[in-house]
Amino acid sequence: MRFNRLDLNLLVALDTLLDECSITRAAERLNLSQSATSNALARLRDYFEDELLVQVGRRMEPTPRAEGLRGAVRDVLMRVDSTIAAQPRFDPAQTSRRFHIIASDYTQLVLGPHLMSLAQAQGCTAEIEFRPQVNNPQRDLERGEADLLIIPHRFTSPEHPCETLYEDGFVCVVWQGSVLAQGTLTRMRYETARHVMMVPPNAGQSESYEAMLVRQSGIQRRYAVLTHSFGSVPAMVVGTDFIATVHARMAHVLRLAWPLAIRPLPVALPAMPQSVQWHKYRSQDPGLVWLLDLFRAAVRRLDAQIAAEGGLLPTPGHHPHTHT
Repeated sequence: MRFNRLDLNLLVALDTLLDECSITRAAERLNLSQSATSNALARLRDYFEDELLVQVGRRMEPTPRAEGLRGAVRDVLMRVDSTIAAQPRFDPAQTSRRFHIIASDYTQLVLGPHLMSLAQAQGCTAEIEFRPQVNNPQRDLERGEADLLIIPHRFTSPEHPCETLYEDGFVCVVWQGSVLAQGTLTRMRYETARHVMMVPPNAGQSESYEAMLVRQSGIQRRYAVLTHSFGSVPAMVVGTDFIATVHARMAHVLRLAWPLAIRPLPVALPAMPQSVQWHKYRSQDPGLVWLLDLFRAAVRRLDAQIAAEGGLLPTPGHHPHTHT
């Protein structure tokens, strides 16, 4: 396809070249030879009458003109993908589609089993790939490399639609044989105990959502273990007098597999709204509409299970966040 003498296939090459700032890496992503990718860059330079990428030391840097094109090119490609390339209907039992979801292992632990069970009940043939949380998940959403983000509401972007799946409070978990499993967990006992804390693996984010709330409450904690995975927290707590502060839903899930006792926090923390976000051009995507419904059903199934087992969940303090 051509528009005003521009081969529109070159926009895909330009998008990748601006993202990688390397002909070698761009060629690998485009499944082209380096010479073909170099030729594409030469044609783009000729059309835009700009170098687009220039050598600075040992790497290539985009020119100001290229920087100005970056967002527009990505926007055009996303519009094409969501309108022209999108399938008009979606049958979960007759699809080969792969969904990419950026979510923490906390989300995977609490919702994953219910999501998979519901998908299987529909004979789902889609592939669902969970990807670890990154510093700027909106970048992956903008580029179409992530279908959904499952993140705390405060980290969502105002540029794209989102809705709150649920609100989760925080509780403490200790080993059933720990001294902290006996008696009331006071603020003094909480502060003098040694803590297991999850630290996000991405270097740009220094603390978890829970750690931020505890710090803002004025509590000082002594750490015994820092881990990069929510799922490893109970392994660090069992057999010790350590304590961990975790999401309420996760605590109930972990208690099914580990000898843990759940204790209320000695200080009130606001609940965490956990939201799902998708690209603004994908709101009518039948596959994503199905997947969003599946997540909503998974939340209802999880909460019904916790209620049936006598577990307590936080009462939302306000209406769920939604923006479009």
